[in-house]
Amino acid sequence: MANIGHLTGEGLQAVPRYAHGSRVPGWDDAVDLTKDPAGVPDPAQVSVPADLRASIEDYMSRYPDHRSAAIPALHAAQKIYGWCSPEAIEQVACVMRLTPGYLTAVAGFYDQFDLQPMGHRPVYVCTNISCSLRGADELLASLQDELHDSLDVNLRGFECLGACDIAPMVSVEGVYVGPVESPEEIAELAAQIRAGEDPLPAKQLLKRACQDPNSGPS
Repeated sequence: MANIGHLTGEGLQAVPRYAHGSRVPGWDDAVDLTKDPAGVPDPAQVSVPADLRASIEDYMSRYPDHRSAAIPALHAAQKIYGWCSPEAIEQVACVMRLTPGYLTAVAGFYDQFDLQPMGHRPVYVCTNISCSLRGADELLASLQDELHDSLDVNLRGFECLGACDIAPMVSVEGVYVGPVESPEEIAELAAQIRAGEDPLPAKQLLKRACQDPNSGPS
């Protein structure tokens, strides 16, 4: 793991990065080129849970091209297994009549899929430009220190969560909160995550006041 400097208002700061400058490990892990490509799984040899099969077939029925159902189908499998394991991908491939390689490529492209076992509770810290300039790297490091022993939490940086107006921000199991700035807020958020409580209710994006376009004068 390398440290690459970047400029902040206080000068050159070291930012921890993995191979090839990535903030996320494993994205460019080499595949095993000695193995033959896997074909479409044989339905007679692959057992697929009935509820997973039903979900995948339902998603496939919604698209003119059934390959468009790959993302929701992989989500359905990940929900059952906790990650896109080789077994899960083979089962999805069997139902969709696709190769495991096709689905692995889809799962490997999107940050929402895990190709290795992870904690089942996703916590993402946005580390893209707006959040990074406002202390996201320090926020992520602090949460890592606070939650290092919480094995059920999948904590990692995320390249963009699309909430620049509340930078630096965190997504806690899909709930957007921010800006998370002070050490006290970080400690409070970490304690809430560890306990499975509602994260920083006063700073949740969904609870922010907004203008209703239909509430103007008639």
